Amino acid sequence: MQSIVKKLSAGAVMGGALLFTGGMGLASAQPPIIAQDGLVNLNIGDVTVLEDVNVAVVAQVVAQVCDVDVTAAVLGAVDQTGDENTVCTIDGLGPITVTQNGPGNAENAPGAANRPAR
Repeated sequence: MQSIVKKLSAGAVMGGALLFTGGMGLASAQPPIIAQDGLVNLNIGDVTVLEDVNVAVVAQVVAQVCDVDVTAAVLGAVDQTGDENTVCTIDGLGPITVTQNGPGNAENAPGAANRPAR
């Protein structure tokens, strides 16, 4: 009887350990790349001029630089979807673009080599 109890106890401990380590693997899963935190980056040509800036502030800067009527709601779509938005192009400088901030849009981020150059 005692050996059956030992085997059952050992099995329960091993099973619990496997469940625990399996759960740890799920807990360390990579978060989604899209941050959706209300912050975006502003690029002029291939240079990031403003990084991790509030969408409303970027909308004001873009409105002044591009001389267009743009709202935070329009640029907020960049934060929600992660899609780049080219607002205008300035001769000699290049396109004025708004991109999602976050680790997924860093130059050395995984997959960055597969994305088109800004």
